[in-house]
Amino acid sequence: MDDDLDAAEAGLGQGNSSFHKLGKGMTSTLRATLGFEPEIMREASERLAEAETQSSADHQRAQRDPHAYHSSIYSPGSEFALCHAESQLMIAVVGVLNESLTDGIKGFYKLRKAYITLDGLLEAEKRYMQGKSAGSINGSRRNSIDSLRSTGSARSMKRMPGGFEDEPSTSTPTQRQTAHEPNANQKDLEEANPPLDSGRVMDDDAIDEFYDAHEGREVNRIPQTGTENVDVNGATEKMADMSAANPSVSNSRTLPSQPVRQTTQHMLDHDPGSEVFANPIDIFIHSGSNLCFGFLLLLISMIPPAFSKLLFIIGFHGDRDRGLGMLWQATKFHNINGAMAGLILLGYYNGIVGFCDILPDPRHGFEEDVLGGYPKERCEALLSDMRTRYPKSRLWLLEEARTQAANRRLESAIDLLSDGIKSPLKQVEALEMFEKSLNVMYLHRYALCADSFINCVSLNNWSHALYYYIAGAAHVELYRRSKSSDPTTAQAHAQKATELLRQVPKHAGKKKFMARQLPFDVFVVRKVNKWEARAKEWSVPFIDAVGVSPVEEMIYFWNGYKRMMPAQLEDSLASLCWSEDPSRNWLWEREGLDERAVLAVLRAATLRNLGRFEEAKTILKRDVIAHDRTLFKGHLRDDWTAPTAHYEMGVNLWMEGNGDKETVRECAEWVEKVARWESYSMDARIGLKVTTAQDTLKKWEVRRRGG
Repeated sequence: MDDDLDAAEAGLGQGNSSFHKLGKGMTSTLRATLGFEPEIMREASERLAEAETQSSADHQRAQRDPHAYHSSIYSPGSEFALCHAESQLMIAVVGVLNESLTDGIKGFYKLRKAYITLDGLLEAEKRYMQGKSAGSINGSRRNSIDSLRSTGSARSMKRMPGGFEDEPSTSTPTQRQTAHEPNANQKDLEEANPPLDSGRVMDDDAIDEFYDAHEGREVNRIPQTGTENVDVNGATEKMADMSAANPSVSNSRTLPSQPVRQTTQHMLDHDPGSEVFANPIDIFIHSGSNLCFGFLLLLISMIPPAFSKLLFIIGFHGDRDRGLGMLWQATKFHNINGAMAGLILLGYYNGIVGFCDILPDPRHGFEEDVLGGYPKERCEALLSDMRTRYPKSRLWLLEEARTQAANRRLESAIDLLSDGIKSPLKQVEALEMFEKSLNVMYLHRYALCADSFINCVSLNNWSHALYYYIAGAAHVELYRRSKSSDPTTAQAHAQKATELLRQVPKHAGKKKFMARQLPFDVFVVRKVNKWEARAKEWSVPFIDAVGVSPVEEMIYFWNGYKRMMPAQLEDSLASLCWSEDPSRNWLWEREGLDERAVLAVLRAATLRNLGRFEEAKTILKRDVIAHDRTLFKGHLRDDWTAPTAHYEMGVNLWMEGNGDKETVRECAEWVEKVARWESYSMDARIGLKVTTAQDTLKKWEVRRRGG
């Protein structure tokens, strides 16, 4: 997490335990998710499969080994069950990012299996907390310590990444129990968590072998996938013996308390220094299960309506607030689990929340730092903590730049990404360039925007079609702005724009997501083909057949308006005005409903971000919603405008209201119309906004009723 994956590889290569193999798989997964290179994805899949196989075997052996570590919270072998679930979760992520539909579907089944294991770990925590009084927790802490020592692992109580200095034991000899002679609390735990049936082999390709996540299950059941001869105790000892270099690890900056509603005592109420956490292995399991389960719940909660059928494969539903709460809990621990949770949270708040519009806010009765909204103070504290922990990492600098952009400080964001220092990870360098490219696009710096997106082509092979498209669109704007004042310069920009835009179809379709073309690739190819057809039909140069500002259209799809100050929003309005100005665009009178609807939606979105809600609603109703939706469909047409106009109506109502019942319910009606809309261009992207809006509106209704 400090941008030194080569050193991580070297260290992890010195061992063959489940933990070493999981670590190696995680380094490859991090590279794969940052850069999407096929060869890195293949390497990650292979490494994770090894980790999955070995952790399954280790888990079975730990259940049978009387000398294995016995926790007062979890059943024997739970540390390997967690490794197994983590490997499955990462296999699923890599599989979904892969171009193969088969790998993607298998990935969703892996999610289901990981869910079952993680749910079992959390159920063990729940039973532990329910069965312990405040006075018995201290005794349980001592019992877990003594159980670890009884296996010959006393030295494992040294601090590990995520561990904390052990307090001197005050237990008497009668309180000390061995693994062979569990105390009463341990016996109670074993009765609550009966030995697992670890002999069942589950074939990933046999769908019938999976059972629904809501059915009865035994705790930490994981499939048998290998029978290597592994020294389980040695692996656990080595994991527990890893020590943190900094003895003051527990004195990090304190995050503001999280507003999680609890009805019973829960482990989420406890910080790393709590008596509940007896030793490094318990810390590893607790932080890891919160990371993985929290990520799962958050991920599934964001599936847009267009992909709702995936929920039938996965077998369970998401819970955004619970997932966020668990991820925040994981960030308390200074280990890889805490760091990954921090990366996910900052990515969610700066990316997903920054992309969406209908979010919990104080005007609608939500707390200022509600997890589903944008808890600014908590995010800033988390980012500060992570940058202190990992000062060399550009990943956290990237997140700081995104935080600046989310707070409408685009210039500061660009400055952070323009310091001339390169990350040793080319994947991070590519992400920095892409982020910078978006920010200069929002600032309407068209020349720099074009150059930056062209640089993305050489740094990353994800969507060259999109990069060429936005670079060409930037030159379209430069052409339009210089057409009257400097015809020579305008012609140069026209030539460059035409050259870049005609590159788009040649580079589209090279990357796929679950055997389907990337949505943006499909979108930009359709736009270029539309302009080619218009140029032929109207007998005009290609550059003059380009419709309403394609840059502003891209800004909308990345929700750049939300990151702009009023001055930049006014610049956007000026760019949009060019299209309908007959003195500059004599072809506007030939435009039909299709292109006029694009202008209406983009103008309304800009006005909404300026707080001019009534103007925005009037434009949407008059220029889009008043027309039959079938008129927006057809070959090469922008059919996304009609559903998006309905969504924008809901956003305007939400933003101009103060939580009054009728306004919010009308907002919900508009959102539900979009949720039920048939397939349309960019529906997954708009659908993400719709899913978040539905989640927010449900929470509002629950709060209104006093839930």
